[in-house]
Amino acid sequence: MSQATHRSPPPAPPHGPAWLEVQDLSMGYAGRTVVERLSFSLPRGVIACLLGPSGCGKTSVLRALAGFEPIMAGRIALDERLLSEPGRLVPPEQRRIGMVFQDYALFPHLTVARNVGFGLQGRADAQARVHEMLDTVGLSHAAQRYPHELSGGQQQRVALARALAPQPEVLLLDEPFSNLDVSLRERLAGEVRDILKATQTTAVMVTHDQHEAFAVADVVGVLADGRLQQWDTAYALYHQPANRFVADFVGQGAFVRAQVLDAHRLRLQLGEVSGEDAVFTTSRALPFTPDTAVEVLLRPDDVQHDDASPIQARVVHKAFKGAEFLYTLALADGTQLLSLVPSHHDHATGEAIGIRLDISHVVAFGQSTP
Repeated sequence: MSQATHRSPPPAPPHGPAWLEVQDLSMGYAGRTVVERLSFSLPRGVIACLLGPSGCGKTSVLRALAGFEPIMAGRIALDERLLSEPGRLVPPEQRRIGMVFQDYALFPHLTVARNVGFGLQGRADAQARVHEMLDTVGLSHAAQRYPHELSGGQQQRVALARALAPQPEVLLLDEPFSNLDVSLRERLAGEVRDILKATQTTAVMVTHDQHEAFAVADVVGVLADGRLQQWDTAYALYHQPANRFVADFVGQGAFVRAQVLDAHRLRLQLGEVSGEDAVFTTSRALPFTPDTAVEVLLRPDDVQHDDASPIQARVVHKAFKGAEFLYTLALADGTQLLSLVPSHHDHATGEAIGIRLDISHVVAFGQSTP
């Protein structure tokens, strides 16, 4: 599978000396490999997210980082200290790695303050550290309450404060927003990022929700079937996907058939439209030979409403988003596209509207001819 994607260079992923380093990690259970040759490095103070569908191996990686699971091959190192390799497993309590569990795992019989201070027993500065962390997460007023007296979002922040209190060298977050409603997830995702940045914490989160990943992380690794598909910024994952899986999994969009005309031009097959109306040009050479059949990714923002356009599409579904409608449109040949349209253009289901393509970049996938 060859791929072409052209746009101005995106923001580069964070780089610097590796603080957390994973090299050629492979894991398996009962003779079945679930993670295969996974490698990434994370500079200190950077937030990463492993993003992928259920069963892709992301939680297994998190458990390996925590020291809960052995690995079959590869190595995990933190600040150049070896934590895991085949036959070697530094116990979780000796790793200086904190974890926020999916269900928060708060102690119901302890107050908020005692929950936060649980990992600080014996430290002379324990009380001061508890006060500092509660202030950081905005829960100083709830120090003497119990977990059942708090909202879900407050419980999540207590769990975060408890994990950060011992000042771990890396913090792991396992689907930290999965138990919250959608509106609360969006708000807390931003708050968690602000807290991690304020405390200069290196963190790895796992989630299947791309909106959470983009809201929290500096860099995102997309996993599928135990393999890392792309390790990049959210911007690059959306606009410059490394392969068709990433293009389909991240964001929304549709794939339309096209034919390569030459190194800089291709013709999109858009219903009954032909000729120059459906020819798109790119300044950079496409990695395909002429006459190659490819698929071009069209994002909703590439498909724009235009009453004067010769390209007609029928509205088959509409979703009101406040400032915009997300329309699902069908072309004459049955091809479906998504289009974001300002909400004052309110079209009925079944209505035909004009559209034009504003492709400022080309993302194409196909089989290259040798």
